[in-house]
Amino acid sequence: MSHNILGSGTHYYPEYWGSAAQNQILHEITNALAVAPLFQPRMPRSNQPWSIRMSNMGSLGWVSDKNGYRYQPHHPETMAPWPAIPQSLHDLWAAVSGCSAPPECCLINYYDKPRSKMGLHQDRDEVAFEAPVVSVSLGDSAVFRMGGAQRRGPTQSLKLHSGDVFVFGGPARLNFHGLDRLLHGSSQLLSQHDAFADGGRINLTLRRVSPI
Repeated sequence: MSHNILGSGTHYYPEYWGSAAQNQILHEITNALAVAPLFQPRMPRSNQPWSIRMSNMGSLGWVSDKNGYRYQPHHPETMAPWPAIPQSLHDLWAAVSGCSAPPECCLINYYDKPRSKMGLHQDRDEVAFEAPVVSVSLGDSAVFRMGGAQRRGPTQSLKLHSGDVFVFGGPARLNFHGLDRLLHGSSQLLSQHDAFADGGRINLTLRRVSPI
């Protein structure tokens, strides 16, 4: 059962995935990162590095560097195509998105440092705004914040835990949102996998990019 905890168009599914499902998707992510290694995104123009690392799965991947934000079909360093989105994530999309068209991008954000965070932003580099954004939390808990369509408007916070799924679409599709704080060490899930021995948090974001 979902909860419209942050307003119309938002759907929060606490503990959507149990430990077995979380470990299985982490295994699939590890396989994907062997093909598309984590890289350091940078801010447009200033070229300042972000506090996280990222990669992608799907026919398109989202990239941020000094040249701007964009989707592209290949890894920015290896130039190889992104690995496919696992079937478990396609099944999740079908179950919670309400969108008949499949996702084209699964962004992998890895918060591996205690002070890793994500500033308020909109997901607006897509064409298909009628499709929602589907977000999966794995590992350490974190404080997620969402506002409205204006950056300086009021915001609400929600603590997200490993296995939680959060969906925003419709009137909330272009809401500003970000991650204020990582509760470092609150989960041991990632540290059980060799690829993430330092622990931390992974956020998976499923998106439809092209017109439906």
